[in-house]
Amino acid sequence: MNLRFAAVICCLWLCSVVCVVQSGSSSTDDAIWSLESKLMATSNASQLLMVPLTLIQGAASKGAVCLDGTLPGYHLHRGFGSGANRWLIQLEGGGWCNTRRSCIFRKTTRRGSSNHMEKVLAFTGILSNKANENPDFFNWNRVKLRYCDGASFTGDSEDQSSQLYYRGQRIWQVAMEELLSKGMQKADQALLSGCSAGGLASILHCDQFKELLPGTTKVKCLSDAGMFMDAVDVSGGHSLRNMFQGVVTVQNLQKELSTTCTKHLDPTSCFFPQNLVSEIKTPMFLLNAAYDAWQVQESLVPPSADRTGSWKACKSDHSHCNSSQIHFFQDFRSQMVNAVKTFSASAHNGLFINSCFAHCQSERQDTWFAPDSPKLYGKTVAESVGDWYFDRKTVKAIDCPYPCDKTCHDLTF
Repeated sequence: MNLRFAAVICCLWLCSVVCVVQSGSSSTDDAIWSLESKLMATSNASQLLMVPLTLIQGAASKGAVCLDGTLPGYHLHRGFGSGANRWLIQLEGGGWCNTRRSCIFRKTTRRGSSNHMEKVLAFTGILSNKANENPDFFNWNRVKLRYCDGASFTGDSEDQSSQLYYRGQRIWQVAMEELLSKGMQKADQALLSGCSAGGLASILHCDQFKELLPGTTKVKCLSDAGMFMDAVDVSGGHSLRNMFQGVVTVQNLQKELSTTCTKHLDPTSCFFPQNLVSEIKTPMFLLNAAYDAWQVQESLVPPSADRTGSWKACKSDHSHCNSSQIHFFQDFRSQMVNAVKTFSASAHNGLFINSCFAHCQSERQDTWFAPDSPKLYGKTVAESVGDWYFDRKTVKAIDCPYPCDKTCHDLTF
């Protein structure tokens, strides 16, 4: 399977570079998204659940709009049977814009305008409606909230001169109001999840989500590939910190971030999950690859940190890394494991950190729940999340270091 991934990704990576150079946005996001689309296209299309886009009418009157001023939207597939009053909200990912220029470009794409969003999306993995693909959540009300603000659903400002609307927090609020009116206020169980930038958003909004629902509702949160680390890149710089500082500055996020955090850390530090997860009161599950593919590409070895190209082969395929390069990645894994120690000490929280070069494992069927899915302690991601959510078992699964895990679905570029 990894050979097929490699062939697809290599082609898509090359195709995305021109667009990325012009926009300043992440080629890795585009390549991973394209891979997922390719995998779904090669699946039996007649068996895929395709769910239409719903735009939130009236959102504009509340200033809750995408970067370009268009209406935000979501995809909802209704639950049934025992899941009729259970809700799963999946926050879409897709990187960030950290400069005026990149935000201007972003509003010409699906990540900044509902005019460019797909009108239907395939629901797979944690969003599937089949018990044999999604054993614990298949019959819940399942929602995918589209991401079009560029700051993980947190901004509340605008740039009038560039006609940019940084309204992620308002989009979050009107979307929740809409879903509450559609029956979520009667939920007896609820799960807020998200992937990548959406995984960061699920951390940022977890306690807010809990407060929206009745006290009797069982509420938990899942962050998939959202544990972005404040790490040093291969040149000794802080590429991701610089990117996040741009996001915080251009969208004026200071006032939207956790005040508990900003009392003792700078605003950029309070956009990093490692400084937030331990203070979240609502039970949370962290699902992350220890060698997260996005962070390898964009944070640890971005082009700006590898001017000579000495990391090019390694970052594209970890099987081409030398011993010192692998050691660098092992240090990154150690930072992640150390960063979740306090979080893990809570009996309410859960962990699944596998030693894979992967990203977003809950949305893809092959990594969520399939015969050859990644496993830790004999359990798939889906089984581990289900055990934790329904309190069947305590789940604190942290893998041994690379290369011990033979169940990975690694991404190669």
